[in-house]
Amino acid sequence: MNDKQQKASAYWKENIRYLGILLAIWFAVSYGAGILFKDTLNQFKIGGFELGFWFAQQGAIYVFVILIFVYVRLMNRLDKKYGYDE
Repeated sequence: MNDKQQKASAYWKENIRYLGILLAIWFAVSYGAGILFKDTLNQFKIGGFELGFWFAQQGAIYVFVILIFVYVRLMNRLDKKYGYDE
């Protein structure tokens, strides 16, 4: 394997690692907070709604949008690190 292929392989490994971590966070928030921990979270309220309900309806969407911005930032850094930026 030449240097260019090794660089590309390392780039994609790191990219997949970022994706895995971010998707795990999203899963934990959407499935965990909205379903598994709903009863515990429902002891708290946001805007008059129980927190478990809020995460199931709104929170997972907000977290997903935030994770998109985090992913863009991580990818910009990754591109610069491996010389793929413009």
